[in-house]
Amino acid sequence: MRWARWIILLLIAAIIGAFLHYTLPQRDVVRIVETTEVRQSFSWRNRMFFTGGDSGAEGNLEPRDIRFIRTIRENGAPSVYRNEDTGLFGWPPYFKTGSEDLQTEMSALVSNEEAPRWVVVTHYGWRSNWLSIYPNAVAVREVDGPDVSLLPWLNILILFGVVVLLLALWRLWERFEDRVIDPIVDWILVRWAKLKDRVSGR
Repeated sequence: MRWARWIILLLIAAIIGAFLHYTLPQRDVVRIVETTEVRQSFSWRNRMFFTGGDSGAEGNLEPRDIRFIRTIRENGAPSVYRNEDTGLFGWPPYFKTGSEDLQTEMSALVSNEEAPRWVVVTHYGWRSNWLSIYPNAVAVREVDGPDVSLLPWLNILILFGVVVLLLALWRLWERFEDRVIDPIVDWILVRWAKLKDRVSGR
């Protein structure tokens, strides 16, 4: 029975890990090569990975234009980002409502291989060719070069808070178990033992 508990715990940990990896901010050092808008249709596989449209837009129109930022990493690998509002009440809570402004900033930072301008793109989400999904860029800033060191302070603070919360919940559960569940289980076991004794004529 112990292996079943471990499988359940590992599944829960995997789900929480995937959720945090998708929603927590990540940063890439890249060179922007193009910004564009593409008319995008959605399928059942990728619909949930796109937002409901820009803040202030009416309804949830499909298909719709999606802003894209095409970039190149230092090793030559391509990275493509979408640029959509998350809104004030959307998830993840990045409160992003200025996608057009961000697109303009990124257009001004386009560079070529001969005179590269390196930028840090802050984003969340995953890139999958099979699902046709892209990480959503939320901020950009120019840096001196591709070898800049980036320490994820915000992620460290958020993960620390998550660990503290989980420890607090675990402690609350232990107290609840000691004060409520164990006495009930003991009471049931005593009643069951008495019932067995009564049935057997002891």
